[in-house]
Amino acid sequence: MSGSIHRGEGLADALSGIRVIDLTAMVAGPMATMMLADLGADVIKVERAGHGDDARRLPPFWPTDGDDPDDGAVFVSLNRNKRSVQLDLKRPAALAAVRRLIDGADVFIESFRPGKVDALGLSYAALRQTNPGLVYCSISAFGRGPLGHDLPGYDPVVQAFTGVMDANGHPDGDPARVAPSVVDLTTGMWAATAIMAALQLRVRTGQGCEVEATLVDTGFQVMNHQVMAYLATDEPPRRTGSETPLAAPYEAFHAADGQVMIAAGNDGVFRRLCDAIGLPGLATDPRFTTVADRRSRRGELHELLERRLRQMSTADVERTLGHAAVPVSAVNRLDAALRTDLATERSVLQTPVDAPPGPRQPLLQRLPILPPEIPLHWPPALGRHTESVLREVGLGDEQIAEAIGHELASRS
Repeated sequence: MSGSIHRGEGLADALSGIRVIDLTAMVAGPMATMMLADLGADVIKVERAGHGDDARRLPPFWPTDGDDPDDGAVFVSLNRNKRSVQLDLKRPAALAAVRRLIDGADVFIESFRPGKVDALGLSYAALRQTNPGLVYCSISAFGRGPLGHDLPGYDPVVQAFTGVMDANGHPDGDPARVAPSVVDLTTGMWAATAIMAALQLRVRTGQGCEVEATLVDTGFQVMNHQVMAYLATDEPPRRTGSETPLAAPYEAFHAADGQVMIAAGNDGVFRRLCDAIGLPGLATDPRFTTVADRRSRRGELHELLERRLRQMSTADVERTLGHAAVPVSAVNRLDAALRTDLATERSVLQTPVDAPPGPRQPLLQRLPILPPEIPLHWPPALGRHTESVLREVGLGDEQIAEAIGHELASRS
């Protein structure tokens, strides 16, 4: 497709020829469209004129030596491989330009509060009249029903609402927000999955359809086994710190110089753990014979194991248990985790092909399902592709100037 970013071959080219008009911001929507872009779709990100995606303004910022303003790290992490158009949708000509973009697109995705796109004339009912093959995706916090319609929300609010926050933390402490934006990011994944399913359905039917992803549904979904456990026992999940209530030992232990996470999920792993650290008698001790026994005596077992583990360094524990095929890891800080040989082997971080100059080496995190040789493109400066994209849909000089306004036109 003219002007789109070429990504390579194979899976990274799976959505080649698919054009996505993206009116989302912050985390959930940009996560969805980044996945589509990484898989080869031409994603055109339509941003608010002069301001752009709010995530551009969230510190900390990625420093560059160029003329463009530094963008926030959240924006940089979620907007690679896209093209940016800036338009003021309060301008009739700008709104008409967006309609023209959507009429030639395969996918339209938005994350406004429910009802706002309808007021702009961008409802699914309106858009399907001129583009019946359109896949239309809406993302919201609490959905479009009568109770959720007017409720604003962000990831931590939905974590609090759905029980995620209450289940996280230590037993003697307050509830804690899960630090990664797990609800936002997972909502983006659900949205991308729904869009790709709808595109496949279109192959069979020739028709587009409307799909929805909401933070509140995602919040309950990420609690799926806690929900089923509650339904089975009438007991909501309790805060367990590092422990996993399903098995023991399945938690963090203190070593001589830090903490290690050990996950002995069955009897065989437990035996190997005990043998490896020189406590073979624990594996045959009648107090700890089965998973249920070990769960019921978790505190007693934890104390016995930790007494031995405190005599070993975290590196020794990792090496010893690793050789014994026991799942184990030091409890790493992020900087240490990114420096590990395994992170290097997995090519977690990559240098983009169009890296901007700056005091730090520009790095991006690859999509986990794609191989590291697939090139990544740095997120676009606000409005960098406005004129070229509008020309692609047939707008002339005067129409472009009217759509973007004289101030922006003079900068182009």
